[in-house]
Amino acid sequence: MDKYDKYVGQIFDRRYRIVRIIGVGGMAVVFEAVDTVMKRTVAVKMLKEEIAGDAQAVKRFINESRAVSMLSHPNIVSIYDVSVRDDLKYIVMERVDGITLKNYMNSRGPLPPKEIMNYTAQILRALDHAHSKGIIHRDIKPQNIMLLKNGKIKVTDFGIAKLPNAETVTMTDKAIGTVYYISPEQASGKKIDPRSDIYSLGVVMYEMATGKLPFVADSPVSVALMQVNNQPRPPREILPSVPPGVEAMILTAMEKDPDKRFQSASVMLHYVLRLREDPGYNFKAHHSGSTAQIPVQRGKGGRKAAKKQSRSMFPIIAAVVTAFMLVLITTGIVVLKNALDRSKESQGVTVSVPKYVGSVYNDELKKQIEDEGYFNIIVKEEFDADHEEGYILAQDPDEGAARKVKRGTQKADVKLTVCTGAGSFTLDDYSVVEYRTAKLEMQKKGLKVEEYGEYDNTLIEYYTLRTDPPAGSTVKRGDTVKIFYSLGPQIEYVTIPTFVGMTESDAITTLNSLGISYGKITYEKNDKYSKGQIISQSKAVGSKVPVGVTEIDFTVSLGDVSSEETTDSDKD
Repeated sequence: MDKYDKYVGQIFDRRYRIVRIIGVGGMAVVFEAVDTVMKRTVAVKMLKEEIAGDAQAVKRFINESRAVSMLSHPNIVSIYDVSVRDDLKYIVMERVDGITLKNYMNSRGPLPPKEIMNYTAQILRALDHAHSKGIIHRDIKPQNIMLLKNGKIKVTDFGIAKLPNAETVTMTDKAIGTVYYISPEQASGKKIDPRSDIYSLGVVMYEMATGKLPFVADSPVSVALMQVNNQPRPPREILPSVPPGVEAMILTAMEKDPDKRFQSASVMLHYVLRLREDPGYNFKAHHSGSTAQIPVQRGKGGRKAAKKQSRSMFPIIAAVVTAFMLVLITTGIVVLKNALDRSKESQGVTVSVPKYVGSVYNDELKKQIEDEGYFNIIVKEEFDADHEEGYILAQDPDEGAARKVKRGTQKADVKLTVCTGAGSFTLDDYSVVEYRTAKLEMQKKGLKVEEYGEYDNTLIEYYTLRTDPPAGSTVKRGDTVKIFYSLGPQIEYVTIPTFVGMTESDAITTLNSLGISYGKITYEKNDKYSKGQIISQSKAVGSKVPVGVTEIDFTVSLGDVSSEETTDSDKD
């Protein structure tokens, strides 16, 4: 850690004053710093010097900044700034005052069910947000989850995340510790989707519940093979106090077949919240929403009929009494059933979300949904040339999802994506949005998109600078929108000359003319060069370096000090 102490006290890019070292990892060192412009404490994650030239490490570093820049969620660590230069590569992040979930588990052992559900719910909210942006984390593990003092969770390290429409960053030896948490499809090199993160979270839950990892072996390769082939030991066999519902949830998340897992973070979150409220709840036996029939006990016919008596009024009286009793019984059953129904509805009922996709969202459907009183419809409009106006393209949650409601008072939200017609609309603001994401959104609305890259010193590469027409303009389907995105700063390079033999002042003058700064200057005795001459330089002669960000260290001669001392002695 001592080698990084030299950065303490320095100011990066005339803005971030380094205060102290927080930690050192395999790829980066993290400092606490003060943002002198925004007047706030931040964390600066700097790529280690020894791997700054590793293309794969740099790619992973840049990937993290791009991934988190696309996200904004209270359970994901925020990124404020990025600098990727020849001599210094760092990310400025939200300063999180807490510890990793791994360290917390190591100190506490198995966690209580309610605490597990609380942390899991927050992680799922973060994953649901990332997945909605097309980002798969791919490295969910306790080491990448921060726990704050107030119990809040922050998901970190999107270094190997899979981004939409981007080249995948591969997992190298530097990420091999992840084998304890990776999904079977990730371990076997198959195509992955958001359900891979669900599996990894299941492993984290397993460790929270039992204090142990599900698969441990002598080598990472063996662990990876176990992830693919072996079934985990049920948590209740390790710790019988684990509730059956928690065990069922963990094992479902850890299913080898992705189709048998929870199909999304939002679906899993629904059951996690239910289990947090009721520790005895087992989602596998959840109520389907169908109403049970109330059995009605019927009599066996009563006494034998009395002997027929001619001209007797008894049969008539008996018939009237029987009819009267049947009316009373029927009325009682109806009243009782209505009372039970009202009581049940006042406590809430579980209903299944109907299939809306393929229907037309018109006044008739709106009235039907309103009369049912179970769902609150949220409409998102999207252009689709293949369907008519009002056609429902997608729904969230999916058909069959269970929701607890109170008719008319506590409705469940259902989001419907509805096809729009060819009318005009207002162009959204896509500035500081990854340009491919912006392009996809505009194409979904029926716009044609032309792309133009520009060099820019302020915005991260591939993020939108502006559109033409600008945000807020009125456009219609089929219009063309030009999107201008950042290519990053335009870097000018110069060739390093030889400074050896120059005087210190001449060398500094030459540096200024080239747009290069001098760094550390060291003085030492030398009998070959006169006092004040450059002995050596840190950058090789003939190498090309970027203007404005490069520093050169010099060693300057003090001359032959021993000779001067001898001369002085002779004078005496």
